[in-house]
Amino acid sequence: MLTVGITGGIGSGKTTVCKVFSALGIPVFQADVVAAKLQNEDPQIVNQMITIFGKEVYMQDGKLNRKLLAGIIFSSDHLLEKVNGIIHPAVHQAFNRWKGNFSGRPYILYEAAILFETGSFRNFDKSILVVAKEEERIARVLKREQTSEEAIRKRMRHQMSDAEKIEMADYIIYNDDNQMIIPQILTLDTILKS
Repeated sequence: MLTVGITGGIGSGKTTVCKVFSALGIPVFQADVVAAKLQNEDPQIVNQMITIFGKEVYMQDGKLNRKLLAGIIFSSDHLLEKVNGIIHPAVHQAFNRWKGNFSGRPYILYEAAILFETGSFRNFDKSILVVAKEEERIARVLKREQTSEEAIRKRMRHQMSDAEKIEMADYIIYNDDNQMIIPQILTLDTILKS
């Protein structure tokens, strides 16, 4: 069974691409969703986050104040690395447990926002990068989140550029006006199954 990392910058459409793969019957591990769950439910991670950022990083309902945390960590590379050092090992442990459920499949996907930035792409047999024009990405994020263009650009600065990631990726899916994504996904599905 191949393990395939899939990533793309914020607003690139990687989640939509993963939904298509999922509709094709391909198991998709959503690393960012699992990370958010662990930040809310794993007592060890919660304690570490409180130790670093204080109790106010969690809201009264016990959920992580993601907007507050993002404002802090995307202004400090040191704190961002610290949080990644807490979360990423726990997510990879969860992935290793999860993938045991799919040993008969030709391949599985591991969806993560910062696959290349963390170097974790090296843990996979292949990697897929979803790319889109920057202005389109910003427009998509503004549509789905209550945030500002400035905040989105700040988050983008903490991700590698598409040009850098293209050099490292095994496969590219272009999510733009020039190419339809479904045929690209179907072609990749055939390649990964062979």
